[in-house]
This record gives sequence, C-alpha cells and structure tokens, in this order.
Amino acid sequence: MIYFISGAELVFVFFIILLVFGADKVPDIARTLGKGMRQVRNATQDIKDEIKKSAEKQGLDTKQIEQDIKEVKDEVEDIAGSVKRKS
Repeated sequence: MIYFISGAELVFVFFIILLVFGADKVPDIARTLGKGMRQVRNATQDIKDEIKKSAEKQGLDTKQIEQDIKEVKDEVEDIAGSVKRKS
C-alpha cells in the first residue's frame, strides 16, 4: 500500500527536524540521507544483477521468468483490488 504525504505534512516534519537538530545540522542530515539512499539503491541493483547473471549461467530464461512474475503480480493485484472494494 502506498501512502502519500501532503505538503503540509512535509512542512511539519521539516519544522520538527529544524527544531530538534538546528538549522546548521539540516544540510548535513539531508546529505547523509541522500548518500545512504544512493548506497541502498546501488546495492539493490548489484544484487539484482548478480541474481540475473547467476540465473543466466544456469541456463534459465530470465525474460520468461520476469514475464511470469509480472503475470502473477497482476493477478494478485486484481484479487487484492476486488477484496479492497468489498471491504
């Protein structure tokens, strides 16, 4: 489930961060968070690439596997959507 944060909520969170850490620390915190997010994204991509290489070495058709996963995901989302509408 995806949650969206409104502009007012972002301003409130930023205000609390500003009060807790002070104006001089906020850029350092943002920079550190950005670096951390980039490292997580890079690590995730490295893991995906490694899995794909391993699957290809084993002779698996990764394109077909991706298609099968997409079909199952779509089916699950359809079922979940109908359950949500009934609630």
